[in-house]
Amino acid sequence: MAVLTTTVPRLETGRGTRSVRRIKDNLTAYAFLAGGLICFGLFSWYPAVRALMLAFQQSNSVDEATWVGLDNFRLLFEDPEFGAAWRNTFAFTALALVIGFAVPFALAVLLNELRHAKTFFRIAVYLPVMIPPVVTALLWKWFYDPGPGLFNEVLRFLHLPTSNWTNSTSTALVSLVLVATWANLGGTVLIYLAALQGIPGELYEAAELDGASLWQRIRHVTIPQTRFVMLMLLLLQIVATMQVFTEPYIMTGGGPEDATITVLYLIYKYAFVYLDYGSACALSAMLLVLLGAFSAVYLRLTREST
Repeated sequence: MAVLTTTVPRLETGRGTRSVRRIKDNLTAYAFLAGGLICFGLFSWYPAVRALMLAFQQSNSVDEATWVGLDNFRLLFEDPEFGAAWRNTFAFTALALVIGFAVPFALAVLLNELRHAKTFFRIAVYLPVMIPPVVTALLWKWFYDPGPGLFNEVLRFLHLPTSNWTNSTSTALVSLVLVATWANLGGTVLIYLAALQGIPGELYEAAELDGASLWQRIRHVTIPQTRFVMLMLLLLQIVATMQVFTEPYIMTGGGPEDATITVLYLIYKYAFVYLDYGSACALSAMLLVLLGAFSAVYLRLTREST
């Protein structure tokens, strides 16, 4: 009995010590997380919730707002620029996928096959990413200048017809897609390169022994092995291109004839030109719901396929 009376309190004391230590560790962890959680809440979630509330309010200043229900959404649907902005945004996204999704993959495959000057070409491809977006837009704006612009000077030197580039409704949107593709090419190429270098060399050796050509190796080895990376980059590119703003704002101002006005640029006009924060937030909410629904469906389909 003496042994039992001395053992039980020790067990209880040991359990109590471990519980106190666990609580202290948790409190320490939450204390370190508190700063990040507070910053995330103040600068990310609070603006999002505030913008969602303003979507149902009439406001010419953030401090004075009255509830108007769905009036802001009705106003958007009556605006002729609303339809043009969505059409241009979808067209920009489609063109960016055709040009900006295939080109980085092809460049990554080419760079992966190089045996000399690998570092130089990788730096050259990634260099546009290090240039600020505004500087890139201004640089290409000079390239596209219909008068002394670089591209038209080259065409004149080659005795070829010049183009109006961003001043023509037929070529303005494509011109902006080329700028966005060039500016964001480097990061995508490096991600593809990392995925390509993770493919076991034995697979390529087996394909070569079977007599597979370069295209067959890419089709049956490279693409299946990088499928997950390609699907994730596809999702990220669609979300990013649906929010294009810098190129139309700097280079065309939404013109000519609303040929390059996008949803994000229209949000900017409502907020900072018309000073209608309610309609700007309503359009932002529509874009958020669309991208959120697309992302959820896309991830669901890709999860089922993999």
